Amino acid sequence: AVKAGKLSHIFLVGGCDGHEPQRDYYAKLGTILPKDTMLLTLGCGKFRIYDQDFGTLGDTGLPRLLDMGQCNDAHSAIVVASALAKAFDTDINSLPLSLDISWFEQKAVAVLLTLLSAGVKNIRLGPALPG
Repeated sequence: AVKAGKLSHIFLVGGCDGHEPQRDYYAKLGTILPKDTMLLTLGCGKFRIYDQDFGTLGDTGLPRLLDMGQCNDAHSAIVVASALAKAFDTDINSLPLSLDISWFEQKAVAVLLTLLSAGVKNIRLGPALPG
């Protein structure tokens, strides 16, 4: 899909959005993404968006919303990104991929450290940082 120009970007959202109304980050992000993008979820925040229909990526038949598991599966997501990078003969940071991590609890620190130790960039933390 990327090589054919049907997929412009992949957004991976991870972490916990919590139940507070002001923490509806994932739900808002999902509604504004262009139709030629995919949304991968990693963590509890996905439960805010599973009732939405994201459809498929053009005529590819690929779903625009894919679940990568819980936040504890962050390493698995890195393995998938590494395989994609290898397939495109590049590195993870050169993929059309960005990571949005909802910082809500201590596990987010472990996920962030895992990503940083793997050399991953293009990470956004939010919607509100601790402190």
